[in-house]
Amino acid sequence: MSLSFLFTGPQDAATTLLLAHGSGAPMDSPAMNAAATALAAEGLRVARFEFSYMAARRTEGSRRPPPKAETLNPEFCAAVTELGATGKLVIGGKSMGGRVASMVADGLYAEGRIAGLLCLGYPFHPPEKPTQLRTAHLTTLRVPALICQGTRDPFGTSEEVPAYGLPERIRFLWLEDGDHDLKPRKSISGFSAADHLATMAKTVKAWTETL
Repeated sequence: MSLSFLFTGPQDAATTLLLAHGSGAPMDSPAMNAAATALAAEGLRVARFEFSYMAARRTEGSRRPPPKAETLNPEFCAAVTELGATGKLVIGGKSMGGRVASMVADGLYAEGRIAGLLCLGYPFHPPEKPTQLRTAHLTTLRVPALICQGTRDPFGTSEEVPAYGLPERIRFLWLEDGDHDLKPRKSISGFSAADHLATMAKTVKAWTETL
């Protein structure tokens, strides 16, 4: 497996974030570009990569749909190996990327290869299907985790998620009126997308310093 990484942020950062994309958009989507820029502004190094089905869309013009998330677990582990980060490494991603990371995080953490898990908009359930939860493995998660979620995210709102009984070791940053890309409606919330991304990045930076 040979990966192309997209780096943002200082090379000498104390912490590197290895982030994967969501199911339908590439590693350089507007949402991921904006998040990476905000995180880099806080002195974090962001490394992005693409799962093979998404890379094929870029190189071959393929329109293969995303596979089941769990089938991508080996690819995320391979990305950790290929990146070969020195210093503190946190894995995660946007939506499906964060979900895949969450399924391999405990094994990597137990091996001392990562320090934490970061999810940007976790897909707790498919939109409009609140009973199809993707939380079973989260209830036993051992790795330090931070989930940044918009309060109106259709994949899991601030009214739904607290009822899931997730362990206290999973920290949450709730961004008021944010959607699945963490974007708020300024006319309703008073916040801009840039405001929420800045808050997210500052929170992530402070959290990584505790790992």
